[in-house]
Amino acid sequence: MGINFDEIKNKATEALRENSGKLEQGLEKAAEFAKSKVSGHDSQIDGGVDKAKDLLGKVTGKNEEGGEKPEDGPKPEGGQQ
Repeated sequence: MGINFDEIKNKATEALRENSGKLEQGLEKAAEFAKSKVSGHDSQIDGGVDKAKDLLGKVTGKNEEGGEKPEDGPKPEGGQQ
């Protein structure tokens, strides 16, 4: 009996989907806190938040507008999305 990594990945992905709104709010709150503590780096902080949100969208299968990504789009090498 081994560890079923696919099952763990699926559970983690589902948890991200269910809580993506809360995660985005947390990213925004963390960004505002960081900006209040470190002046002059707002663009870098915003860039990091944007990248984190993009990754969250890719993992959850949602685009920036909150809709589902099309399933028939180009697939990465290996044929999996």
